[in-house]
Amino acid sequence: MDKRIERTQWDVRRAAIALLGERGYAAFNMEAVARQAGVSKSTLYRHWPTKLSLIADALETLNEQPRPVPSQGSVRQRVCRLMQHLAEALSTSQFGACIPALMEASHRHAEVAQFLHSYSARRRRTLVDLLREGVASGELPAEFDAEMAALALSGAIFYQRSMTPEPFAADDIPSLVTLVLGPERPN
Repeated sequence: MDKRIERTQWDVRRAAIALLGERGYAAFNMEAVARQAGVSKSTLYRHWPTKLSLIADALETLNEQPRPVPSQGSVRQRVCRLMQHLAEALSTSQFGACIPALMEASHRHAEVAQFLHSYSARRRRTLVDLLREGVASGELPAEFDAEMAALALSGAIFYQRSMTPEPFAADDIPSLVTLVLGPERPN
């Protein structure tokens, strides 16, 4: 791909994330994105036919999730790193403001709900797979419910971001992990 086109697409994606976080979904529009990114509306519509397709692409492209490397630390340590990333992303990045905007829009627009649920499930899959690895390795009990634990871990962080004045502190993640996973099992 031409480097200028690639750079323009990155600028558009960044503008989309910024505007979604600032304005919310209802007030988000392609004209404002084009203006902020310094491109024409026709350039936007050539690559993204709808505002949701632009938002989806921006989130999928720019919101990189860390991939815990299997050989780097215990499952518990890697779960802590993944949850710390989530807590930091929701409290310090522009993505933190986008999620509440999409949650609100999902109650009014079925296509936004479908995207948000699918996006969330894909993102949560990394955590679920990691927890299942812990079961397989014996770090977690055989009856451990990885899906429920993933919801409890990420849910606490999202709840605090959305429903309280303070985001979940990354320093509190080890305590949350211990609460959900239980104490470390002796080898």
